[in-house]
Amino acid sequence: MRKTFNIYCDESTHLENDGMPFLMLGYVSVAYNQMKIHKRNIKEIRARNKANGEVKWTKTCNSNYNYYADLVDYFFSNDINFRAVIVNKDHIDNKREGFSYSDFYFKMYYQLLHHKMNLEYSYNVFFDIKDTRSHKKLAKLKDVLKWNASIRNFQFIRSHESSFMQLADLIMGAINYKLREGNKVIAKNKLIEKIESHCKRPINRSTPKADGKFNLFFIDLK
Repeated sequence: MRKTFNIYCDESTHLENDGMPFLMLGYVSVAYNQMKIHKRNIKEIRARNKANGEVKWTKTCNSNYNYYADLVDYFFSNDINFRAVIVNKDHIDNKREGFSYSDFYFKMYYQLLHHKMNLEYSYNVFFDIKDTRSHKKLAKLKDVLKWNASIRNFQFIRSHESSFMQLADLIMGAINYKLREGNKVIAKNKLIEKIESHCKRPINRSTPKADGKFNLFFIDLK
């Protein structure tokens, strides 16, 4: 039987004119046969911290720091993987002939998913539903990735329905905050330090290509 993985994709400051300097696309990858145990363990972490509501980087504060820190520790203690591609928007040549930001966005999704997929495995890919245009985006993503027969399912879910999607949001938020040199929220700085202590390197630069656990790819467009 082929190994199967669930991939939970998220995006951060990805709109062309949102005033933010970086486009980020990322995912958390979970082995399908480990889903139940991870869900149970994350549920136990939530109960132990008496936590309620959706995990989101924007909510990080002193009152939920221990809960979020426990989630980060749990992520680094098992076989759940994370990958992200990051682009400095200032380096995008949107004035060149024929340029389309929409096409560029989907090419970045191709970069995100293509290089870490083993074609001998099967994948279910989930996306966070954002707005009324999400279904058109899903159709385009299917077309961009139609070459990849290992992807057996594309589906939208809402982030509050998936602890793995929320974990992706938390990690991506930390990277983006570090890149933007945000330093006003102590709990956020502490969480970034915890992630970096696990990684043994800063989270504002590319990791080695072979790094499967925590893989960052800063795409150089210069």
